Amino acid sequence: MLRLRTVPAVVALCLASAACSHSAAPSSAGPAPRALTAVETTLLYDAEQRLVQRCMAAQGFRVWPVARHPVPDDRSFPYAVDDVAWARRHGYGSDIREAVERVRTTDPNRRYLAGLSARRRAAALTALDGPDREGPKVTLPSGAVTGRSSRGCTSAAENRLYGDLDDWFRAENVTDDLTAVRVQRVLSDPAYRTAVPRWAACMHRRGHPYATPAAGRAAFTEAAAAGTREEEKATAVAEARCATATGLSATAHRLDGHYGAVLRRQYHAVFEDRLRMEHEALPRARSLLRTTPSPTE
Repeated sequence: MLRLRTVPAVVALCLASAACSHSAAPSSAGPAPRALTAVETTLLYDAEQRLVQRCMAAQGFRVWPVARHPVPDDRSFPYAVDDVAWARRHGYGSDIREAVERVRTTDPNRRYLAGLSARRRAAALTALDGPDREGPKVTLPSGAVTGRSSRGCTSAAENRLYGDLDDWFRAENVTDDLTAVRVQRVLSDPAYRTAVPRWAACMHRRGHPYATPAAGRAAFTEAAAAGTREEEKATAVAEARCATATGLSATAHRLDGHYGAVLRRQYHAVFEDRLRMEHEALPRARSLLRTTPSPTE
């Protein structure tokens, strides 16, 4: 599958730390809260960054905020590229990967961390992540177990913003993990697997003999890839056209909606807990951003 997501970052410092990871109380009575808008989601992201900055500054370290979506055209196509206009501009996203790398290498947090002594760098990462793994822990729907110290600045920021670190950690991580669970269910569904050979036949007629969307993209995205940018774009455009013409895209979107609804019903309490905590955090986030200057300003 094609995954081009950037790692937004307060915590570009996390790029250097294996300890970083990103929770449930009983659900509140009454109707489920509405989904957050994009503006509200960014507000919470910015507020968490500000809290981490302030916490790190109190311990003698600097953190610079980074945009939540530093490469705006970065998109995920887990089943097949099916946007012809996007494919015509980006192919399979090699230009986006280059942009992501530029963001990473020019990140002031990365430069700052690299400029510290080994002892100070270790102290900064301990301040961010905490000195141990004693803290919230959860078994994810995929079966993995994730946890984090409760004594770092990331945990302190989340506890301040969302009201209860353990509840938030569980809700955030479980709901985020369900994205990968949903994608895997779609890829394994007989209807999707039946549509792939039709897509492959369409690609073959266009001169691209790939058995699956993953195989086609691997020719341009893996380390040994040797295709030119124009070949990459031409193949991605063919993939998008074939995904639409053969019904692969429609099948994938239908199944994605189906499994998304199934998982949302199965984990409805966790989804509601996350939304409840996010809505309760919004006034705190607005107040924080209105009254607390960035320590780097």
